[in-house]
Amino acid sequence: MNVTDRFLRYVKHDTQSDERTNLTPSTPGQMIFAKEVLLPELEAMHLSDISLDDNGYLFATLPKNCDGDAPTVGFIAHIDTAPDMSGHGVNPRIVKYDGNPIVLNQEQNIVLSAEQFPELNNYVGQEIIVTDGTTLLGADDKAGIAEILTAIEYLQAHPEIKHGDIRIGFNPDEEIGKGAHLFDVEKFGADWAYTMDGGAEGELEYENFNAAVCKVEFKGLNVHPGAAKHKMRNSIRVANQFALMLPRWETPEHTEGYEGFYHLISWEGTVERTVLTYIIRDHDRARFESRKREMAHLCRKTNYEFPGCASIEIKDQYYNMREKIEPVMHIVELAKRAMENAGVKPVVQPIRGGTDGAQLSFKGLPCPNIFAGGMNMHGRYEYVPIASMEKATATIVEICRLAAES
Repeated sequence: MNVTDRFLRYVKHDTQSDERTNLTPSTPGQMIFAKEVLLPELEAMHLSDISLDDNGYLFATLPKNCDGDAPTVGFIAHIDTAPDMSGHGVNPRIVKYDGNPIVLNQEQNIVLSAEQFPELNNYVGQEIIVTDGTTLLGADDKAGIAEILTAIEYLQAHPEIKHGDIRIGFNPDEEIGKGAHLFDVEKFGADWAYTMDGGAEGELEYENFNAAVCKVEFKGLNVHPGAAKHKMRNSIRVANQFALMLPRWETPEHTEGYEGFYHLISWEGTVERTVLTYIIRDHDRARFESRKREMAHLCRKTNYEFPGCASIEIKDQYYNMREKIEPVMHIVELAKRAMENAGVKPVVQPIRGGTDGAQLSFKGLPCPNIFAGGMNMHGRYEYVPIASMEKATATIVEICRLAAES
């Protein structure tokens, strides 16, 4: 089965994750997809060491076909799609992009165009897979799953390509930051791995944000507004004052590259109680720690004016995997060579986000991130060029070949 057919089949399955359930996997659709779609496919491919645990982690091995010692390399992709937009009833279609706007949904006037998304100009003349404008597509990360299994099938059909043991890992709940929490690195047993979870063709990433989530709670006092003078404390207004104290330009919409930010992701409030939830991001560990201290400082400043009003909770989520990858930079160089052999120009850049590979690297499994091809992920304008998926598949094959030669 080719990578496109696999991908089109996979995206029909709703595997959206949900951080509110406190379960693993967080939604039943992920386990159904793993158990009823991926597991039978691995068995039909006659892979070895196939296992699916109760938490939705699916592992398998393509045994080595080379003589002597060769490293065990892993390839990992996540099963879930983002909670940001519905993954139910995905209706993908293939279009030959000619540079003109693509009408995704005529009835709702939803149009994908280079005017809004200039990166589309890179794919003029190519076939791309788009949504119908009512759901996300799911290239993040069903493209990665399709690429890994297509590459494994190719290696099986071409025994002349020598390789060591290849480990495959599909995990739940990456999109809610929990994909690596119950990932059994020892059981996985790879010397190193790659997440196939990047974006545009050529992306190769071994740096990511240091990340924390911050919740600030404001307690108010509600009385009748007609008799409120010197009595009422409106927690919404206090929360607004707090939010305005943060640097205006240090937000996602004003930053790029290595620039960090504070990002207000939710606001729930009444006069009596308001909760602001932020995510804090920075590639530099010292600046990351400084950002957390600034949030605590502003909380104390708020309490100086409104005694006992504000409380804060900050939890680290993950750290920059660069410190774990730099001692084994040969795995990045190997991926670059593999891309070049597959006709791809490597684009080494930091991830402005997180990846399971970051947490896995700190758990002892060095794990850079490689492109899967998806663009405009997490929303109705998501698309994936077919050629990019094919190049990602070829890159996996080349990594396996080069690792056995090293």
